[in-house]
Amino acid sequence: MSIHPSLASQDKSAKARSVLKRAERLKAMLEKNKWKEGDDVYGLPKMKTVRIKIKKEKAAKEAEATAAGAAAPAAGAAPEAQAATAKAQAAKKAEK
Repeated sequence: MSIHPSLASQDKSAKARSVLKRAERLKAMLEKNKWKEGDDVYGLPKMKTVRIKIKKEKAAKEAEATAAGAAAPAAGAAPEAQAATAKAQAAKKAEK
C-alpha cells in the first residue's frame, strides 16, 4: 500500500521546528548531564532549537577566505601555521 501524496511529508514544505521532540530533548539533556537513565521522561523542560543564519555577503567572504586559506597551506606553509589558521577559523565560527 502506498501513502496518499497529500499525507506524505515533503522536505520543501517542512517548517523549522522551534522546540525539540522528547527523544531529541533526552539526547541533549544526556549530553549536558541534566538527565540520567531511570529519571522520569514526562514533564521535561522545553528546549529551543538553535537556528543559524548566515548572511549571503558574509558567506561569500568566508568562502573566499577559506579558498585563499586552503591555497596558502598547500603552497608549503609550516604545519604550525596551518593549525593556527584552522583554530582562528574555528574561533570565528564559534563567535557567530
